[in-house]
Amino acid sequence: MWPEIGHFALILALIVSGVQAPALFIAARASTPGAGDFARRASILVFALVAASFFILMHAYAVSDFSVLNVFENSHTAKPFIYKLTGTWGNHEGSMLLWALVLALFSAMLAIQDRAIPPSLHILTLAVQATIITAFLAFILLTSNPFERFIPSPADGQGLNPLLQDIGLAIHPPFLYLGYVSFSVPFSFAVAALIRGRADAVWARLVRPWALAAWTFLTIGITLGSWWAYYELGWGGWWAWDPVENASFMPWLAGVALIHSVRVVERCDTMKAWAILLAILTFSLSLIGTFLVRSGVLTSVHAFAVDPARGVFILMILIAAIGGSLTLFAMRATVLKPTGAFELVSRETSLILNNLFLIAASATVFVGTFYPLFIDVLSGQKISVGAPYFNIVFTPIAGFTFFVAAIGALLPWKKASLGAAFQRLIYPGAAALAGAVIVAVMVDRHRVIGAVAVALIVWLAGGALVDIASRVKLFRAPFGDVLSRARGLPRAAWGAALAHGGLALFALGAASISLWKSEEIALMNEGDEISVAGYQVTLVSVEDIAGPNYVAERALFNAAKNGNTISLSGERRFYPVRGMQTTEAAIKPQLFGDLYINFGENSGSGWPVRAFFNPLVGLLWWGAAIAVIGGALSISDRGRKPARVRKTTQTTVRPETAPQEAGA
Repeated sequence: MWPEIGHFALILALIVSGVQAPALFIAARASTPGAGDFARRASILVFALVAASFFILMHAYAVSDFSVLNVFENSHTAKPFIYKLTGTWGNHEGSMLLWALVLALFSAMLAIQDRAIPPSLHILTLAVQATIITAFLAFILLTSNPFERFIPSPADGQGLNPLLQDIGLAIHPPFLYLGYVSFSVPFSFAVAALIRGRADAVWARLVRPWALAAWTFLTIGITLGSWWAYYELGWGGWWAWDPVENASFMPWLAGVALIHSVRVVERCDTMKAWAILLAILTFSLSLIGTFLVRSGVLTSVHAFAVDPARGVFILMILIAAIGGSLTLFAMRATVLKPTGAFELVSRETSLILNNLFLIAASATVFVGTFYPLFIDVLSGQKISVGAPYFNIVFTPIAGFTFFVAAIGALLPWKKASLGAAFQRLIYPGAAALAGAVIVAVMVDRHRVIGAVAVALIVWLAGGALVDIASRVKLFRAPFGDVLSRARGLPRAAWGAALAHGGLALFALGAASISLWKSEEIALMNEGDEISVAGYQVTLVSVEDIAGPNYVAERALFNAAKNGNTISLSGERRFYPVRGMQTTEAAIKPQLFGDLYINFGENSGSGWPVRAFFNPLVGLLWWGAAIAVIGGALSISDRGRKPARVRKTTQTTVRPETAPQEAGA
């Protein structure tokens, strides 16, 4: 009974959103009285219906209702309860329902913001959101029904993929979806601005928190995925340039460019068309990621094994969204004329360069990800593009981005003095040079790239620190005044500094593990030793253990260095229901790096053991966390609030000649 109610709720949500979208487009054109109230109520109703459907599916997982095919295929009575719940989105159908839920939630949140948004912009934005929701609800109901019955009901299910039975990956997809779907709101604002023929400071202030929220959620999601891959997959790394990893990285890069370009629109009323194009591009890349995961065109540990026919439906959505929005952009972008001006030497110029490098970086990832697919389609030839391509092409672009980002943080808006700019850059430059010399002399004399990487990372962090120091007049004013200025700084300034600093820490961790990781491989029996990074690692024992829904071999290792001994253990698990094995690496986090040990199946002559020392790998997670805090601080600072917009009926006017609305 409950699954049928959940299915019916989805059908009702599709009907409501399907009526809402065209009705709002018509209402916006005709300035229909009461359109705002209708939009708000319809958006809230769609959210309530989708939420009811989602929680009914979660209830089916909680009670192990195997009469629902989706539950039968992805759950089991022996599975821990927490993974029964998270199994709701650990499959194609459930994850798409979660996607629709987040999309409906953000539309409802946007709907209740009607007092802060110009009426026509608000209605058009909600109309675009309703169109997106309608497309995805139709996709779910026509190709991916999560409530399909399985009669007669079996006694037990097939279980969830063991790789997904981990807390890191359990919470990784929701944050990714929050990031992907949040970008739908800037996209909707962009399309609405094109239809109206106007984007201004009010538009930018409305878009900025949504873009920041999307970037922050996506950062959390990507970091959680990297953390899971690091300790769960057992290969000793955190990023493999897997196509699905790349699918989340591309909108992240474009999102960074969007945040900076929207800031320029807000401050200087220029780069409007570019900001709108970035909003379209970022959400388009999010949709492309959805297509990659669910189309069946690639094989990945992250991908859902689904019928490729579903990919055709998503491809149709993707073509309509990207093709339609870009066509509208081509027709209407010339209407968005900038009114602001800036000099060549200014923060605006640095942000334009920053944007170009970020989009170039995203393009290199796109080419590396899709080139093998294009070759396969055109010639049937199977090729792969791996880490060497990305390291050679992407790394220099990232370096230029870091270099420009530090400069931009220290330049004033509109016009800057070269002499004053260079004077402020002396301290970051000196720190960068010192970092390069230290690395070259004390760490690695044979790799110039290591010294260059550290110099750029210190340069980026130094730029953020000098920016804050100059704002609070550190060392140039009494300490009490410095504290007062620090308390009075906008949260956005602190957020930007933390985001840049966190990115620098993350980059230092990535460079360290990439350039200076140590690795040893050996066949070991109990009592054998191997040496890695100065540690003498001994395999003490291997014992059989039983978990709630798996059996495992647990290996205990001792590692001795400089008279100190540490113990660590890892497991090789077997899940009988799925017939799959997973790895729980033995990891000992330390101040300057992780000792990381993975062991495989005994071949008769011993257990294959891979021992790593990953220097400064913890900076990956700490850096990402600091960047997320920076993003959250920036979201909380809305800047100068736009004037409240009265809910009044507006006269229909042509977008090109429309007067400024309240708050513009």
